[in-house]
Amino acid sequence: MNIKPFRGYRPPKELVEQVSSRPYDVLNSEEARQEAAGNEKSLYHIIKPEINFEPGTDEHDSRVYGAAVEQFAKFKKEGWLVQDQEEKYYVYAQTILASNPLSGGKDKTQYGLVVGAWVDDYLEGRIKKHELTRRDKEEDRMKHVRVLNANMEPVFFAYPHRDDLDKIIAEVCKSEPEYDFVAAPEGFKHTFWVISDRDKIEAITKIFAEIPAMYIADGHHRSAAAALVGAEIKANGKMANGETVTKTGKEEYNYFLAVCFPDNQLNVIDYNRVVRDLNGLSSEQFLDALRENFDVEDKGTEIYKPKALHNFSLYLDGRWYSLTAKTGRYNDADPIGVLDVTISSNLILDKILGIKDLRSDKRIDFVGGIRGLGELKHRVDSGEMRVALALYPVTMQQIINIADSGNIMPPKTTWFEPKLRSGLVVHELK
Repeated sequence: MNIKPFRGYRPPKELVEQVSSRPYDVLNSEEARQEAAGNEKSLYHIIKPEINFEPGTDEHDSRVYGAAVEQFAKFKKEGWLVQDQEEKYYVYAQTILASNPLSGGKDKTQYGLVVGAWVDDYLEGRIKKHELTRRDKEEDRMKHVRVLNANMEPVFFAYPHRDDLDKIIAEVCKSEPEYDFVAAPEGFKHTFWVISDRDKIEAITKIFAEIPAMYIADGHHRSAAAALVGAEIKANGKMANGETVTKTGKEEYNYFLAVCFPDNQLNVIDYNRVVRDLNGLSSEQFLDALRENFDVEDKGTEIYKPKALHNFSLYLDGRWYSLTAKTGRYNDADPIGVLDVTISSNLILDKILGIKDLRSDKRIDFVGGIRGLGELKHRVDSGEMRVALALYPVTMQQIINIADSGNIMPPKTTWFEPKLRSGLVVHELK
């Protein structure tokens, strides 16, 4: 992998909590407006620039993109984002605190390296994806990158873990961090170190050159947008604003902002389903239909969580059920067919409930595991939904296997937590 250090724009230490934000795609415009209320330093003014206009303004309005440019210039002028004088790498640690149910009862930390990832590694398939992207979403983020000439938010990569990189990161983390705070409203801890030591920077670059591939964990649309804009600039010989660029291959536009985590540290959690109706079946008929392909066990009224791959949790009529896929109902040799999301989609959602397209069918909704199985119970008990299905989370190895085989995961398969905090560092393309 070809990576490089860069001169990041970062908030002063005392402003980091005011500047940093959740990623643009985990909340809607009104939620961003509320979180940024009374805080002119919030990065939402740049990454969700529609909040600078009256409610209801189309986020794709040309004025909105223009506001992003104005706000970015303001942040730099006011000193809310300040550029490092030399090229750096950065260590970004995320901690799920022991008080969080996801932690398993003790603090759980993952350590990522913030780097400039090479556009050609993405375009030539060495940065591997496991999800399809939508062109409309790509184009929105491409416009954002074009007008700003910057990657305002990082993408989330995984790499095959290396002991030598772990050692360098551990040495860096012995020093005082640049940032260290717990972010609201999620409650995850974010810690950030600046790597200035030239020997360490050179060693990191050389080690990554030996890594054959990286994997997009989260941020498929941002990755595509960043790489495509970089390729555009290279092809056109100029920025979107008409500024002429050189073509040595080392310019910043050939790289985009990424945080790379070792694959053995990442936390993949469940991504669950709720359905509005039983496709004309009674509860008894629905359970009978399930028994054709699953061993069905009534678990009572206490929340039941799936115990292993191919075991599912079903909530219906105030009761929880364990569903275990019967042998022969899935293909262990097929990296897609063996996924629980495929098994449940084929044998429950499609075959019994008549849901053919997870992306477009309005009868189904999806609930990230961060909200807990209690959220599934609430959605059904409220009468909004008729039945809920909880899945055992996919493994990082399954994701790697699918990406390596050139396959694409079904929709709504993976959910990574914690999400990357935006605004800790920004990468400018000039």
